[in-house]
Amino acid sequence: MQQSLQATNAWRILFLLFLANLFNFFDRTIPAIIIEPIRMEWDLSDLQLGLIGTAFTIVYAIAGIPLGRMADTGARRKIMGWGLAVWSGLTAVNGLAWNFWSFLLIRMGVGIGEASYAPAANSLIGDLFPAHKRARAMGIFMLGLPIGLLLAFFTIGAMVKAFDSWRAPFFIAAIPGVILALFMFFIKEPTRGAAEQVKSQTTPIEKPLRKVLAIRTFWWLVMAGLAFNFATYACNSFMVPMLQRYFLMPLEQAAMATGVIVGLTGLVGLTLGGWVADKVHQRWQTGRLLFAALSMLIASVATGCALLAGRVEIAVFVALFSVGWLFAYNFYTCVYTAIQDVIEPRLRATAMALFFAGLYLLGGGLGPLAVGMLSDHYSQAAMLAAGASEMNETFKAVGLHNAMLLIPVALLLTMLALLQASRCFVADAVNMQQGMQLQPAT
Repeated sequence: MQQSLQATNAWRILFLLFLANLFNFFDRTIPAIIIEPIRMEWDLSDLQLGLIGTAFTIVYAIAGIPLGRMADTGARRKIMGWGLAVWSGLTAVNGLAWNFWSFLLIRMGVGIGEASYAPAANSLIGDLFPAHKRARAMGIFMLGLPIGLLLAFFTIGAMVKAFDSWRAPFFIAAIPGVILALFMFFIKEPTRGAAEQVKSQTTPIEKPLRKVLAIRTFWWLVMAGLAFNFATYACNSFMVPMLQRYFLMPLEQAAMATGVIVGLTGLVGLTLGGWVADKVHQRWQTGRLLFAALSMLIASVATGCALLAGRVEIAVFVALFSVGWLFAYNFYTCVYTAIQDVIEPRLRATAMALFFAGLYLLGGGLGPLAVGMLSDHYSQAAMLAAGASEMNETFKAVGLHNAMLLIPVALLLTMLALLQASRCFVADAVNMQQGMQLQPAT
């Protein structure tokens, strides 16, 4: 009876974590959708547009490390509650920005608020669910990503159109986030390592960062995450403007098409992918990581074909890119759970903070910036090749489309890093189980 109540409580908490994750990605996605109106109003280059996403992710990564340590030693519900309140409040302030630099600084503040959430939530899930159920639990939690994106891409364009202002979505998005933050403070947290078969020690760990960084599997998963986030943040930042420029779609339609590509696919990828990941893990110890590597190969080929096809019918482009993104979502259920398999409970929030630091500093941070810089370069090259003396929207369309080819390349690099992680996973998982056992009484 008690186990049944604990299981029910675990799923209730997971649902609350899922909702907060949904608004995390909803709020984070707004600038990517209204990026063209901002560019037109403030006369910005693609490099500056990329810098908006890069500044956010760099702050997110740096702030996440101390906040992750706090989540390993303090009350996770308080860290998540206050973080959600801060990022929701600053999202509303974003709607008051008066120029590029004010917008950029406010987004950096949002990044600090959002950095508090993921390490604490991942640590909590690790204590709520045993290893054989974690991929499914993580899949449900990460459903917040595609549903948040789907909701954003399907509604933000309509909000902009209804209020005739790109600022309106920021004010609207802040309201549910502030309300949800209140519920976070009432979560009843499990003890550290509650879901493990082997109970962990409760004494503090000396030199926690060094212990996490000594795990080879973790290093390769960081490398995989770096390349993967490069691809996803480049895609999320520039897909809407690319569809507007290259395929001549209006903002609302471009946003909805992007919602299908990066949102709708995740509903299938995370639910079905989490189930498959758990099944292959039960049969082969390295099954999750090999399944993730195969998924990245398919994702790279599909997205590459979509971009190399040129100006095909928009339905063909969306279908091809969507197939790639559906398989790309397997990264989350496979990799996030693999980290928990090699990191003991007392270090999981710290490990996730370090993991996200790598992902966002060198992956998510560089993705939008690199594509923005390359887009400006290719636009200039297209203008010179045409013998024109002035830049126009046609050259900008070609430049951005060509720059997006970095996405399939990054997905292929993700696959290679996952294959390397699978080679040392078993030994690191065994070491984790042995290292966390209680010391005999003396």
